[in-house]
Amino acid sequence: MADIAINNTTGSSASQAVQSSKGSTLSQADFLSLLTQQMRNQDPTQPMDSSQMVSQLAQIAQVSATQSLQTSFDTLSTALQGNQLLQASDLVGRNVTVPSNAAKLEGTAGVDGAINVGTGGQTASVQIIDTAGNVVRTIDLGKPDVGLADFHWDGKDENGQPLPDGTYGIKAQVGTTAVQAYVSGKVDSVGMAGEQGAYLQVAGFGGVLLNQVARID
Repeated sequence: MADIAINNTTGSSASQAVQSSKGSTLSQADFLSLLTQQMRNQDPTQPMDSSQMVSQLAQIAQVSATQSLQTSFDTLSTALQGNQLLQASDLVGRNVTVPSNAAKLEGTAGVDGAINVGTGGQTASVQIIDTAGNVVRTIDLGKPDVGLADFHWDGKDENGQPLPDGTYGIKAQVGTTAVQAYVSGKVDSVGMAGEQGAYLQVAGFGGVLLNQVARID
């Protein structure tokens, strides 16, 4: 916005208007006050250009409209976040499937998950990998259809021996192509992750954003 020049003959009221706004952003009222004082104290022999005044008023109106629009967007964003959290709360106690390259083994329940099959008619498999990088179990999924193909790992190695609790890596493959793996778990709680929106706390996995959920059971 163009600066509003104040003539050297401006009185004390204009000075007070400037001082009251010093150190803060000028509002629409401040601009109008300054413009009014400029008009009152203008040099009669060199009156203010009316086209310049109209231009300044138009810019003030534009700034005001922009600020009002931003306030409306902020209010809408807050309302949408609250609504998203309310909707996410309905998932507490439900099972969800989320993308992950690792799973947490606890007890004898094993691990449930899925892989993303993009091309049907090809052999698919899932490898379970320990913290040392060793493949401790390979699960053959046959030739699944396109979409999410489920798998279950019982927590045992290739010899049928139970493995210790902990976090294990997951690698999925369809044909010769590596694909995204997913794990399933029960939603324990929900929360907000700031501008990223609602998140779910999934048992055996941890926190995951609501928009990353691939399936709800």
